[in-house]
Amino acid sequence: MVDGFRPALLQEALKIRSEYDCTPIAGGTDLMVQKARGFALKPDFEKPLLFIGHLPELHKIIIENNQIHIGAGALLTDLLNSKKIPAIFKEAIGLMASPPSRNLASIGGNICNASPAGDTLPYLYAVNATLVVMSAKGERTNPINEFITGPKQTALRRDELLTKIIIPNKIFDVNFYRKVGQRKGMSLTKAAFLGMADIENGKLTDIRITFGSVAPVIVRSWEIEKYIIGTPLREIKAAITEIQNQFEPLLRPIHDARSTAVYRKKVSLRLLEDFLKNISKEK
Repeated sequence: MVDGFRPALLQEALKIRSEYDCTPIAGGTDLMVQKARGFALKPDFEKPLLFIGHLPELHKIIIENNQIHIGAGALLTDLLNSKKIPAIFKEAIGLMASPPSRNLASIGGNICNASPAGDTLPYLYAVNATLVVMSAKGERTNPINEFITGPKQTALRRDELLTKIIIPNKIFDVNFYRKVGQRKGMSLTKAAFLGMADIENGKLTDIRITFGSVAPVIVRSWEIEKYIIGTPLREIKAAITEIQNQFEPLLRPIHDARSTAVYRKKVSLRLLEDFLKNISKEK
């Protein structure tokens, strides 16, 4: 049997977190795999578990001040079924794992797992998601790009829990998401690309571009986006090669059992090209 705590309320969970060195667990779809030891053997958890997936405070999805507040315990299935979640985010979530896994996995778990291949992350980076973390002493906020500090590494302190994700309640004019995997369903990500843009009077007024699974963390460049903003649609096709050349050194994929580094980089730059070509066709 694995030792653990099952608090009834969030404040109780925060009190336990402040008093004990324990491992938070919601759905456990990532954590159980990481700690598995083999068939019929209990997972190898070095610390007691703090079960938080059942806490009602972590499951709310509400809109306030034109922002979407998502509880960190919200299940991926909850997000897919919510009318408050933007369609492009649902598209990414719908390609994650399998329906049984989505019925268990939480958005907070996917964030705190901090994998470069995390499927919710390209969208969350693109919209400048704000993360709310709490301890028994109070709460603080982090932009997601500061919260995730490296592969499997976050700025979450030993006495804190991620409790909420805040994103803008906004739909971009152009939305483009592609996930490259071994197969269509239940597939781990080889490479992921997200592009979104706003257009006004024949010009780009905003653009967001993120790449997943091709660097230690999600790749996004505010400098390159600023360079692209203001470009007339008729000039985008001619600028594609230059934009690809600017992104190319930022893509530093690894070679592993899923794919080669060369393939990951090549397909990511091709997806960037497809996105920019789609924008250039907009009226």
